[in-house]
Amino acid sequence: MATEKWNDPISVGFENTDARTVLGPFDALACLADLWPDARGLRYLRARSACRAALDGRKSVEEARAEFVAAAEEAKLSIN
Repeated sequence: MATEKWNDPISVGFENTDARTVLGPFDALACLADLWPDARGLRYLRARSACRAALDGRKSVEEARAEFVAAAEEAKLSIN
């Protein structure tokens, strides 16, 4: 469901836009698709998959959050 939220939102800094607050897997997928740097590695793929699975109820939203944070670290994005 698109309304699923993480317990702790994440603020992500992107190069060509203001920081974005990511509230859950739906927001994360939008960032992964529209704002992510061109360097897209294994963590990016895992985060995208985990966020989709969380929206489908196959993974928890917190598992998706952990994968998203790992992808942001891999991409060297600032996160808070």
